[in-house]
Amino acid sequence: MSELVVYSLQDGVATLTLTNGKVNAVSPELIASFNRALDQAEQAGAVVIVTGQPGILSGGYDLKVMLSGPQNALDLVAAGSTLARRMLAHPQPVIVACPGHAVAKGAFLLLSADYRIGVEGAFNIGLNEVKIGMTMHHVGIALARDRLTPPAFQRAVINAEMFNPQGALEAGFLDRVVPAEQLLAAAGEMAQQLKGLNMTAHKNTKRKARKGLLDALDAAIEVDKLVGLN
Repeated sequence: MSELVVYSLQDGVATLTLTNGKVNAVSPELIASFNRALDQAEQAGAVVIVTGQPGILSGGYDLKVMLSGPQNALDLVAAGSTLARRMLAHPQPVIVACPGHAVAKGAFLLLSADYRIGVEGAFNIGLNEVKIGMTMHHVGIALARDRLTPPAFQRAVINAEMFNPQGALEAGFLDRVVPAEQLLAAAGEMAQQLKGLNMTAHKNTKRKARKGLLDALDAAIEVDKLVGLN
């Protein structure tokens, strides 16, 4: 079976490229592939770059799975929430190089990284759950509340507002916006800069600084399993 997250390692930097159809749908298989790639990166002690295909990071969870039954939807969201929690606590820095759209779970990937670079263009970044009839899950609320500015949190979570790349930068989804042709070079430069960190200090400081968020996510994952997506 081909991996839905392609792993490559060069000069201490592991690049994880999402490759699941036109919108890089986040499916159970993609999450499993993502976790295997993170295992490899962790074993290599590598800085991580997560990216997608030209024009898109991800359009969110696989709708075929989400609509196939309540338990399947719950299981997929739980797996995605656990992946977000893992990214936030990963021992090496995690960069997301977002090549375009990042919607729903795609935007949550941005909120789960240490540094986020987007590209200029007519792209949508945000959380559309309320627009498509989903009550936002507890993990999503906790993560968005921690990583977005207070005004953007209200607009993104409650109003399902989509942001262009510059708006996403101001909201807290992104840390930098560059021309599309410069994306991977910019991510590579940031990865080389972050390689200069003391990784033990980085890991310990990250986990100490995010302890409240990580604890909140652990609790929210359990609540979401109990109450569902209503």
